[in-house]
Amino acid sequence: MKRTAYQRAKRRSGRTTAPHSRRMRGTAGVEFAMVFPLFFVMLYGIVTYTLIFVAQQNLTLAAEEGARSALNYKSATTPAAALAARTSAACSTAQGLVATLMSSAKCVSTSNPCSYDGTMDCVIVTLTYDYKNGPLVPTLPLTNFALPASLVSSATVQLNPENIL
Repeated sequence: MKRTAYQRAKRRSGRTTAPHSRRMRGTAGVEFAMVFPLFFVMLYGIVTYTLIFVAQQNLTLAAEEGARSALNYKSATTPAAALAARTSAACSTAQGLVATLMSSAKCVSTSNPCSYDGTMDCVIVTLTYDYKNGPLVPTLPLTNFALPASLVSSATVQLNPENIL
């Protein structure tokens, strides 16, 4: 049986591993310890900003649906009472939609004249979530500067005063 030069050298030296491997022992652990924090911060950032994006989209959808619910008929005796009923219905609808993800979201619904000649009324629904005091993902030290303090979304619907009652 013919042996290769490497096999002959290995047999003569009595070693079963390459000569430099004793010095290299533990380098994989050191490399992992150096690279892991970087990869973890990247993964944390991806997860955190994905959830922030989802929460912002949820707020936007809830504000839009709240504004749409202001279009629904509410029985009232005066146009001002009907407008007030529609604005409160807008906020209750918006908060009902956002309650599963962000129960502490605040809703403000206002009505103002919105056309230049003052003939149309606008209902503005604004949802605000205090992300700083209620983050969706626990924050890491020194990452507060990169996260938003609050998430805000608003939607507007135009109402014709002739059709309010």
